[in-house]
Amino acid sequence: MNDEQIKKIINGTYDEPREDTIGSMLKDFYNRRMLSIVVFVWVWGIFVAGVAIFGAVKFFGTDQTRSQIMYAAIFIAGCQFVALTKIFAWQMIHRNSIKREIKRLELRIAALAGSLEKTADKD
Repeated sequence: MNDEQIKKIINGTYDEPREDTIGSMLKDFYNRRMLSIVVFVWVWGIFVAGVAIFGAVKFFGTDQTRSQIMYAAIFIAGCQFVALTKIFAWQMIHRNSIKREIKRLELRIAALAGSLEKTADKD
């Protein structure tokens, strides 16, 4: 959150509904600060998707039931790990929005404390 956004929040001109869109969340996720997490998610996701595809190809290429069960298990586990990777990325996106909401609350509390001090000084 930069100084301009903080000033908009204090002045009450901050566009809150626009801030909670999927596009703004993705823009927050794909920024310079989150680069290591983005690289981790993509590398892990591509690797696990490759393992799942390998399991699917080998499943249809073998005739033994035991091997088919093993490759089916590899495929299912790979799909589950891809889903887990997506859930991890989604939680990282929401972590940023929760941090932003905490900052907004801190600013509102500070403004409220300031207004209470002003009214206490007048009395």
